[in-house]
Amino acid sequence: MLSFLAGIVKFKNSKSLVLENQGVGFEVFVPLPLWEITSPGDRCELFCHLHVREDLLELYGFISLEEKNFFELLLSVSGVGPKSALQVLNIAKVVELQKAILRGDPTLLRQVSGIGQKIAERIVVELKNKMDSFNLSSETVNLASGSTGVFEALQSLGYSLIEIRAALTKVSPELSDENEIIKQTLKQLGRKSK
Repeated sequence: MLSFLAGIVKFKNSKSLVLENQGVGFEVFVPLPLWEITSPGDRCELFCHLHVREDLLELYGFISLEEKNFFELLLSVSGVGPKSALQVLNIAKVVELQKAILRGDPTLLRQVSGIGQKIAERIVVELKNKMDSFNLSSETVNLASGSTGVFEALQSLGYSLIEIRAALTKVSPELSDENEIIKQTLKQLGRKSK
């Protein structure tokens, strides 16, 4: 089984990278944030998941083992395929998704194209008890910070999920008041647009 791949990015497709390793090109589907920061000529090391179907072999790559494990956990939920699982990783960081699941809140997951209310709720119910496998401490997961209310408020102002996510990384994780988180995130978004 292919579980790790290192190589040079030869070129990018609309949703994948082609990595050259020892003269062989591997097409690897990656989360959008990774795809955006990668350019042809970059050296890339990815943890991989090989998805096998009757008529197809697809390779999915992740920058961290945690991201790969979370992707595979999503695949264990009935009705969630690899494309949907990858879309989930496009909208938020693993820790933000874990917070939403631990809170029992499917709102963030419903923002993924192809995941409706039923599947979002199923993901929350089926994965809530499996979050222990990520060794999360209460310090790591502050259930208030980065909640879906923050995402919804900022999206209503016209910001994309990727912009919001990037700005949230610069906001102190110790903040727990949602209004303060929104204020600080808006400051970061304002700096970026100047």
